Amino acid sequence: MAVLVITGTGTEVGKTVTTAAVAAAAVAAGRSVAVLKPAQTGVGPHERGDADEVARLAGAVTTLELGRYPEPLAPATAARRARLAPVRPREVAEAAAKLATEHDLVLVEGAGGLLVRFDDEGGTLADAAALLDAPVLLVVAAGLGTLNTTELTAREIRRRGLDLAGLVIGSWPEPADLASRCNLADLPVVAEAPLLGALPAGAGGRPPAAFRAGAPGWLAPGLGGTWDADAFTGSC
Repeated sequence: MAVLVITGTGTEVGKTVTTAAVAAAAVAAGRSVAVLKPAQTGVGPHERGDADEVARLAGAVTTLELGRYPEPLAPATAARRARLAPVRPREVAEAAAKLATEHDLVLVEGAGGLLVRFDDEGGTLADAAALLDAPVLLVVAAGLGTLNTTELTAREIRRRGLDLAGLVIGSWPEPADLASRCNLADLPVVAEAPLLGALPAGAGGRPPAAFRAGAPGWLAPGLGGTWDADAFTGSC
């Protein structure tokens, strides 16, 4: 896949660290990688954003932001309040397509969830994915409450005719509670999509060298890693 769109079931589910892991695995395999963050919110002009964090963890990747807004709000709201131009889905698609001509893999990391609005016309990451005809990777939480948000997001991805590549658990607790262990079996069922990885809780806090060494072991072969869903599920 030349372009992979990465979204989540909400905020703080591990989208950025998952993006970094996919990037790190690809770089380790000798692929050139670009990371596109269409709209970065809650960060000032000279502060590090999500794309910078991906580069810190993953290593040699190209990064690009299309819009940056200081308040930690949905991109459309943050742009409006800052009186700055919003990012529109067509701009996202055009930027990703250009990066894809220069890189083996382009990762497009959204803000919040799939339907968080980029602009006042209601443009979303889902619209950009449709323009790109790109698969969507869904990052989900591990524990209680994740089944509902996962199923709703997966249904909307399919309703729009998009390809749901699979699920990644953005933060796997150790030890895992009962709900998390049961969700390993239930998540692929409700999403009708495979489980393609599980990142250990706190992975983003590891030193970059340790993160890069560990990343392939957290992701299934479909994402360039060695993680085995059956073995992982059986061990829990």
